[in-house]
Amino acid sequence: MSMTYLTISVPNGSGFALISEEVKAKHPKISYADLYQLAGVVAVEVTGGPTIDFVAGRKDSTDCTKEGRLPDAKQGAPHLRDIFYRMGLSDKDIVALSGGHTLGRAHRERSGFEGPWTAEPLKFDNSYFVELLKEDSEGLLKLPTDKALVEDPEFRRYVEIYAKDEEAFFNDYAASHKKLSELGFTPPSCFKLAVKNPAILAQSAVGVAVAAAVVILSYFYEVHRRVK
Repeated sequence: MSMTYLTISVPNGSGFALISEEVKAKHPKISYADLYQLAGVVAVEVTGGPTIDFVAGRKDSTDCTKEGRLPDAKQGAPHLRDIFYRMGLSDKDIVALSGGHTLGRAHRERSGFEGPWTAEPLKFDNSYFVELLKEDSEGLLKLPTDKALVEDPEFRRYVEIYAKDEEAFFNDYAASHKKLSELGFTPPSCFKLAVKNPAILAQSAVGVAVAAAVVILSYFYEVHRRVK
């Protein structure tokens, strides 16, 4: 499948977002907001993670939210709570969502930090929490916000649970991901069917295209870095 990409500048110097314009062309009724959310849901599942309910119906906007509303990686536990409590999320949500660092890596030119959080950054599992509990994880990234999860007693309780029980992490991550993805969004009545069957999601034309874009691009980026 040939893919054409549109490169869009993202605020805060966080880099570029790649959107498959071919998917948008074939499915013009899907909003970019839904496309981003679907990309995340499918990428988690095809890399070994849990199935996350997806509800469509988000509307695109030309207005951007103010800068500084995302977590600052250089901060600690109080900052994390300030950011997530504001959105109605709990300590469990904070730790579960942090587990998303099991996928991907940080890039110095975008965030000031470099490296993956886990040994297999293209696999969604509970290894992020396993590594957090190790005193030394050579070659792996631990941000101040990551370290805060083991330094804060309430956060650490969930880290220890997820490090031992991948199923518990998957269940909580799926619930927290869905909660976060639907903040400020009330699905229209015609869109209140959630995708719960992984076979339906995997066979969706949009889902397959987006999953391919996310995973294949990540794979080739990793290969390119190793060759350099």
